[in-house]
Amino acid sequence: MKTFKILMIIGVVSVGLLSFTKMVQEEWKVPAKYQTMKNPVEASKANIDLGKTLYAKHCKSCHGKEGLGDGPKAEEVDGDLGDFSSKKFQAQTDGALFYKSYIGRDDMPNYEKKMPEKDDVWAIVHYMRTLKK
Repeated sequence: MKTFKILMIIGVVSVGLLSFTKMVQEEWKVPAKYQTMKNPVEASKANIDLGKTLYAKHCKSCHGKEGLGDGPKAEEVDGDLGDFSSKKFQAQTDGALFYKSYIGRDDMPNYEKKMPEKDDVWAIVHYMRTLKK
């Protein structure tokens, strides 16, 4: 009987630990090719304005107007939507932001077909840079 109780306790603790590790979001690995990629689009007012328009169309519903992860669809997403104004977010390379925005993963959709013009995604990266604190 004592052995059964010990096994039950070990089982409950194991399930609890497994559940906790599933709740913690896995680090988003960006391939080296993208880490070093430079934004080929000029950071002009016109391109930032284009990025803002595209952001409003494709990103705002989840990431929110100011990139705080508080858009109307944010509740439907399991992962962390990030805070685009944070130093941690802004410290990422343009290539990393491009990769995450264009390729996606899990709840972040892939935009290769929705935005076939890569320059549009680069314009969104420029706009995301304007959301820093």
